[in-house]
Amino acid sequence: VQLQASGGGLVQAGGSLRLSCAASGHIFNTYDVGWFRQAPGKEREFVAAISWARGSIYYADSVKDRFIISRDNAKNTVYLQMNSLKSEDTAVYYCAADSSLKNWPPRVYDYWGQGTQVTVSS
Repeated sequence: VQLQASGGGLVQAGGSLRLSCAASGHIFNTYDVGWFRQAPGKEREFVAAISWARGSIYYADSVKDRFIISRDNAKNTVYLQMNSLKSEDTAVYYCAADSSLKNWPPRVYDYWGQGTQVTVSS
């Protein structure tokens, strides 16, 4: 499975962006998918995850009520709608997939995409 994240850019604080994670391979539809981010000088942190059947969604406290994760299995794509953006949301955002489905939320992701830069100006 190859993952391609896109949709990043420069936005003012309070604005919105929607990130997309497109995957090759139909089996992606049966994987749990997560979004992570890494700010300069900081460790990568979990943002949100969605189960393959969309029955379960999990958010980091820092983005709860502002970000929405969703997926369109017919398009092999997972989205991250980011609203009310803050300067502290500035980071490179990555999507990842868990094929094992052993844990919820996933603990280990075995496929990673390249990142997309999100910059929020204050």
